Parts: sequence; C-alpha cells; structure tokens
Amino acid sequence: MSTPQENRWRFLAALASTTALVASVSAIVIVATDDGGGGSGTGPSSTKDAHVLEVSLSEFAITGTLTAPAGPVTIHATNKGSVPHNIGIVGGASSSDFGGGESETLDLGDLEAGTYELWCSLPAHKEAGMSTTLVITEGGSTATTSTDTKPEHDYAAMDKAMAESIAQFPAATEGLGNQPLEPRVLADGTKQFDITAKVTKWEVEPGKVVDAWTYNGQVPGPAMKVSVGDKVRVIVHNELPMGTDVHFHGVKLPFNMDGVAPVTQDLIKPSEEFAYEFVAEIPTVAMYHAHHHAQMQVPNGLFGTFTIGDAPVPRGQTVGGVAIPADLKIAKEIPMVVNDAGVIGYSLNGKSFPATEPYVVKTGDWIVAHYYNEGMQIHPMHQHQFPQLVFARDGFPLDHPYWVDTVTVAPGERYSVLMRASTPGTWVWHCHILNHVERETGMFGMVTALVVQEP
Repeated sequence: MSTPQENRWRFLAALASTTALVASVSAIVIVATDDGGGGSGTGPSSTKDAHVLEVSLSEFAITGTLTAPAGPVTIHATNKGSVPHNIGIVGGASSSDFGGGESETLDLGDLEAGTYELWCSLPAHKEAGMSTTLVITEGGSTATTSTDTKPEHDYAAMDKAMAESIAQFPAATEGLGNQPLEPRVLADGTKQFDITAKVTKWEVEPGKVVDAWTYNGQVPGPAMKVSVGDKVRVIVHNELPMGTDVHFHGVKLPFNMDGVAPVTQDLIKPSEEFAYEFVAEIPTVAMYHAHHHAQMQVPNGLFGTFTIGDAPVPRGQTVGGVAIPADLKIAKEIPMVVNDAGVIGYSLNGKSFPATEPYVVKTGDWIVAHYYNEGMQIHPMHQHQFPQLVFARDGFPLDHPYWVDTVTVAPGERYSVLMRASTPGTWVWHCHILNHVERETGMFGMVTALVVQEP
C-alpha cells in the first residue's frame, strides 16, 4: 500500500505530465476550431433565430430593450462604463465579465412568458443599481419597450432610508467573532488549540441570517495568539459536509504543515481531524483559513487571525514630525478582518453595518489596528479623523513607517497601523469604495466608527 507521501509525489508528477498533455490538446483544438471566418464566436449558432435585445451596461445601470416575445432570446450587451461588468438572469444564465467598450452575446434559451430579473452579478453592483426587469410577452408579440435612462429615484425615500440605517448603529445581532481562544498547555509546554469547522447559522446584519462556514461557530474564527518560541499544536475537527484543510497564512511552517491537500497532507474528510504542529519562530501578524476549495470555504466564513508575539510599534521614533513616546502604552488593539463575498459579503469581522462593532476609546489614547483582507477585492480603509501610521506590512516591521489617512489592503495582505485618538467624537471608519458601504436602502457593509470620549 502506498504511503500518503508517495501518493502526493505521484500527484505532483501526474500534474506535470497532465500540463504537457493539456498544452498539446489545446493546440489541436485551436486548429480544429479555426474555420477562417474571423467571427467572434460570442454565441452559439442557435442564436441566429433568437430575438436579440440590445442592452447597455454602465456605472451603475442596465438600460436598453427589455421586452421580447416568448421563445428564443439573446442579449447583446455593450459595456459603456469604465469597469468590468457582466449580464445575466438571476438564478440562470450569465455572461463572463467584460471591460469598458467591449460587448458580449448571451443566449438565454427559450423563455416562457413572464418577468425575469436581469443583473450584474459582480459584488455590490446589483445593490448599486445594476438590476432591472426583463418582460417576456405571450403569443409571439414583437412589441418591445426601451428604457434609455434609469428610472427616477425617490430621493426623499433615499434620504429617509440613509438616516434610518445610520440610526440603527450599533445594532445587536446574534454571534460575535474573533473571540480570543485560550490554549491548553500540554506537559511539554506545547500550546494546543482545538477548532471545529462546521456550518452554523450566522446573523450578518439585523434579520440577515446565513449558513456560514465557521470555526467554533464564529466569523471570523477564534483569535489565536502565541509567543515567539512556543511549540504550537492546532487540532482541526471537520464537521463540514466536505473535506477541508487549514493554511496558516504568513507563518513559517514545515512543508507537511502548510495545509494544502493533497500536496502537503491528506484532505481532512468529514468527521476526521488533523493536528498541525510547528514552532512559532518569527513574530508576525498572520491569518488562518481553508485552502481546499477556498473560493467557497473562505468567503463563507472559514478564516481567522493568528498572532505570534507583540506588535512592533515604533516607540521612541519621530515619523513625519510626530514623536512616538518611548513609553507608549496601547489602549486598544483592534483586529479588523475584511470580507466581500460568499454568504458573509461586505463585512468587518463577519458583520455588516449597522451590526459592526464600534470601538470606544478615551481622548489621547493610542490604538493599534491590524487590517486582514480575507476577501477577493482591494479595500482602501479610511479613518475619518486620525492619521494612520503604517508600521508593519504582512507582519514585517517597516524600516520607514509612514503616515496615511487611507490604507489600501489587497487580498491576502495584512497592514498594522498606529493612531492617536486626539479629538472627541464619533468618527466614521470604512472602506472607501463607496458601493461597499452605501446602497439605496442606506448604509451597510464595511462601515464602523471610532468613538472617542472625554476622559
């Protein structure tokens, strides 16, 4: 019987040979499909008898001909905006993403009479206005309607909705993520953490309860912190409906602990467990998350924070004319994990405004925030009042810290910042991609506040 390690090496060898085979087959396919006609090939041949609807996409609207008779229907969509969009029927066919100035043809097939919702499925584009109704009429009628402008908004209702959404903050919801997990210290000094991956009901915002994929029933999963030199053991129990693994992103690890099934380990199948063991060699601000089918498991909630040692705050330095006290004391250390997809969606620490947590400090307090991007998009994180001193990136201390008011955090990145709460007030703190934080029904998503009170 082969050992798991032998199977993994066979897997890698097979992958290399398969890559060569795919390349040769691809060449054959290209030759076989080149008919010399110069066509774009954007739609199947059956679309020649379909009713074609001309539709335009922009930031953020879907306009054009939105009525057709029952039968075969095709959409010819042109992106007149400046960012990628797509077009499709909610719950049905969808085009690929295409950029400004480009067009796509989408075959919707035979549609029965009724109404269908067209949308752009990119995150937050629907909420920003890219949703409309397609009407399919009875009896083969060829009458069509065209909408060249977006329907007029009820601006008074929008004003009211924004005020009402903000008035709810902070809203109480079930569940709290990122809770510190205390290890069990074994006889040899090893710090052991137990985490269970399972599907749990999770309230993202008031009334929005989803089936989240969680560690210990939390989103983000429990926060784990150890000291440099600690021996660490993390036992992962799998109660998910599919296999999983855990990658400690930003931690120096042995090869067989890297958490990439089936390359470095066997998949942790449902009802099984796996122990990750390593020494915490280097101080870092890191994350842990699933790596197996991460495109689904991570956005749905399988992520958390892992810290080794203390934040390397530049005490005693002067940066940009601002003196950082040598005896500086941190009043609050804030982990802020951002997400933008899956069932969790636009969120800070697993919650969407108004359910996000406000951070309360006193005037004059120094605070540290760590940004972790576990999403699929870039997020520029803006604090409305206090400059942010970026002193570490991906856990590595910077030789030259720098001041900014907006920190742009890409997927997989971590940034550590220092701020001094010098002015009383309730100061908004949010992602500055505006449709990640506001929609027609008010404020939502990646927004919280730093509340600075008088001592």
